Amino acid sequence: MASDLDLRGVWVPLITPFDAQGAVDVGAIERLCHEFSSAGVSGIVALGTTGEATSLDADEKHTVIEAVVRACTAAHTRVIVGTGSNNTDATIRATAALAANPGVIAALVVVPYYVRPAVSGIVAHFRAVAAASPVPVIVYNIPARTGRDLGAAGLLELARVPNIAGVKQAVATLDADTLEMLAGAPHGFGVLGGEDTLLFPLMCMGAVGTISAAAHLCTDRFVAMIECGLAGKIEDGRAHAEALLPVVRAAYTDPNPAIFKGVLHAQGRIATPDVRLPLTNGSAEGIRRCLDAVGDATQP
Repeated sequence: MASDLDLRGVWVPLITPFDAQGAVDVGAIERLCHEFSSAGVSGIVALGTTGEATSLDADEKHTVIEAVVRACTAAHTRVIVGTGSNNTDATIRATAALAANPGVIAALVVVPYYVRPAVSGIVAHFRAVAAASPVPVIVYNIPARTGRDLGAAGLLELARVPNIAGVKQAVATLDADTLEMLAGAPHGFGVLGGEDTLLFPLMCMGAVGTISAAAHLCTDRFVAMIECGLAGKIEDGRAHAEALLPVVRAAYTDPNPAIFKGVLHAQGRIATPDVRLPLTNGSAEGIRRCLDAVGDATQP
């Protein structure tokens, strides 16, 4: 089998909150990790897309990892760290560096973006990273951002590579490639939903959980929905999914993570709603719509 890492449940790809001076807000990171852990998540993903990793320098990335690991260790939850780029050597170095932090249990590695490699090149990239990684690797397949879709054949090839534990499958539809991968994935390769509108349908077809940005909001209900999927409770899970759909749709009216930060700030959970350029802060209307949807989803 590829890995014995258990990926079941909800993983929150944590925002990187900034204080009034624009610095990484370590206290807010730790508070959010404790809040999400108390809501029942399996763990936190640091330095993912939602964490604005591309806008952080090396020292800031180190600060984020240390804060997340510290908080999650205290809360008895686990940590995955995003290490991927479109440079194989740089990805290997960033992933290998995780050996210095034993609190990290896996690396999330995105399909190389912008350069548009062949599928054979993408597979070779992941083989090289997995061979050098001190922790299991999770493939991050998100064609809308990378320009390349690692289809069923490529994913199933990677599913049999030692030290590759699973995939975050963030495709726009529940397509034939995703269904073929779910049907053919071997034991030890977990499929995690990455498109927040499709999480429960994906669970019904055999996914083990999600890395969900939308789970920053209504976290306990996302946890309940995924647990229903794991337990085969279709009607209960469907009710959660229907209630959460307006939250998900409202949360992406502006580019991720602007709305999430705006809502968390409005809830008094982070000091500022700020994102870093080239992203811009969420619109007042988008944040209001999302807050309304959150309110509806949390009604008894």
